[in-house]
Amino acid sequence: MRRVVITGVGAVSPCGLDAASTWTNVQAGRSGVGLIEAFDTEEFSVKIAGECTGFDPLRYVEKKRVRESARFIHFALAATEDAIAAANFAPEGEELERVGTFIGVGFCGLEYLEQTAKRLFDKGPRRISPYFIPATISNLAPGQVSMRWGFKGPSFATASACSSGAHAIGEATEWIRRGGIDAAIAGGAEATVTPLGVGGFAQMRALSKRNDAPEEASRPFDVGRDGFVVGEGAGILILEERERAIARGAPILAEVLGYGASSDAYHLTQPSPGGEGAARAMQGALLDAGLEPSAIGYVNAHGTSTPTGDIQELEAMRKVFGVYATDGLLVSSTKSVTGHLLGAAGGLEAAVCALALRDGVVPPTVNLTHPDPATEGFDLVPHEARKAKFDAAMTNSFGFGGTNATLVLGGARYVERES
Repeated sequence: MRRVVITGVGAVSPCGLDAASTWTNVQAGRSGVGLIEAFDTEEFSVKIAGECTGFDPLRYVEKKRVRESARFIHFALAATEDAIAAANFAPEGEELERVGTFIGVGFCGLEYLEQTAKRLFDKGPRRISPYFIPATISNLAPGQVSMRWGFKGPSFATASACSSGAHAIGEATEWIRRGGIDAAIAGGAEATVTPLGVGGFAQMRALSKRNDAPEEASRPFDVGRDGFVVGEGAGILILEERERAIARGAPILAEVLGYGASSDAYHLTQPSPGGEGAARAMQGALLDAGLEPSAIGYVNAHGTSTPTGDIQELEAMRKVFGVYATDGLLVSSTKSVTGHLLGAAGGLEAAVCALALRDGVVPPTVNLTHPDPATEGFDLVPHEARKAKFDAAMTNSFGFGGTNATLVLGGARYVERES
């Protein structure tokens, strides 16, 4: 089977408008959560989010074309540009036919939908923009990326709620493994810090209402957690067949060793009891990677800061990792600083894992002041990043509807080994 490596990562996040600044701030535990600036929150119970403050689409999109695409597409273009530059990725001619584009999206252009609906009700159907449909449909994130750089391989969006980005990376990996393509742009993009997005999640009682202390609101595994903080942005990886990457002298960050996916088949929003579905996704990724649980040094947890989800994920880890879960395994949730990027979370967190493997650093779980008693025994890397030697990392993404995806990445030791 052909092997797949990561040669570049790109990001736009509440912690930074590129991968380098995002990684610096994630390591430092600097929160990107603040009071919402995108709209007036006076009548909203939730007034906080992880926004990509200062993001300017005109850096990535011609002024006359900005209205052709919604914010989530702008994020996808920006993160892809960042990743391409990092990988020095410049396929030409027939090579372009062997490059796929796989970008996961939970929602589509929510802010554009809201604006268009208002225009419809205020001014009538003739005032709907002709760009409304192509600006908002999910597949135009990968579509716009493929058109911008001329990538002519398969192009589609995965839509599996908060697992969307991870599923996109897993599916892209499978395409390369079986020889359908040689490289791929893969990850996720999301932009739901809008009145409908925030208001909808708030009505579900899914969001933290810690409005008086935004930076402390996302607190995975802490006894005081009261819901997640919605975020926005994109995380993109450049994936390449290993021999191709070596031949062109690409900077290889990590290898995608395993991909697992499952469904809880249980509930609209709640995980199955004991994290049964999550455990099967993790086990599937380990089986695909050919690794024993003890080979994983770090898990980037889904860890959204919800009362039920956090503990169910740890229960799933106890099933998968056994005694090792509380005796050597390092676990953290970077959502404690980025907030929850929903469909983009899997892309961003896979990028974080690749950089963690490169640098030998485990990012912290911040705001873990009073750990939930159910976390006893777990090393959740509280407050500060930690230097550590580890060769493989796992990242989990779980979504509403019980959709689960897990990726296993390997560092230099795995990349350098012979097939």
